[in-house]
Amino acid sequence: MRRIKKVQSKYFKAVKEGRKPFEVRLADFACKEGDVLILKEQKDGTDELTGREEALEVLFKFNTKEMEKFHTKEEIKKYGFVILGIRKKFN
Repeated sequence: MRRIKKVQSKYFKAVKEGRKPFEVRLADFACKEGDVLILKEQKDGTDELTGREEALEVLFKFNTKEMEKFHTKEEIKKYGFVILGIRKKFN
């Protein structure tokens, strides 16, 4: 399945450059591993599209609601979540 989402220019550029190998979204749409996410670049601070887009394969999906299994609502409210872009460290 293909999903189309708009993304602000600074985040689009980070994805395109390979510095942002993740996407954080409100979980208001169906998506599964193997789906294609089409990111359409927006000018920062506007809804205007630049015309650039990037097709990306969904490799992994994690809904933050699952974190309630590991932490109390009070902990979540106090600390929030951090999303980390990670990769294997090569020497």
